[in-house]
Amino acid sequence: MDKTAATKTENPSALIDARISALGDWRGPMLAHVRALIKQADPEVVEEVKWRGVPVWEHAGIICTGETYKSAVKLTFLKGAALADPAKLFNSSLEGNARRAIDLHEGDIIDEEAFTALIRAAVALNTAKSRT
Repeated sequence: MDKTAATKTENPSALIDARISALGDWRGPMLAHVRALIKQADPEVVEEVKWRGVPVWEHAGIICTGETYKSAVKLTFLKGAALADPAKLFNSSLEGNARRAIDLHEGDIIDEEAFTALIRAAVALNTAKSRT
């Protein structure tokens, strides 16, 4: 079986677990932490893996992705521009018409309450659009 076919049949949550373990530095625990916050904020969230291994969290559409780079864990909200962000968590991709992102660097501490509210707002936006 080719690698693409194998990836499509594997459990996305297990693939994300493996990705977190494979990182081997601060990015693994950071990605695991935000993943736990996402699952806590929305117990009905569905985990997927797309675009060559990028973790994706969905509920009536994509909530956010969890990309890892050498110096950052980037959480990209596809509809982030439509979300209120009073805590100013969004610190990247601010110029776009739709997306917004949160870049987390080594040693950063995320405002868990504000992040949870942002996840819930993204879910509310997705579910409101899916009803229309």
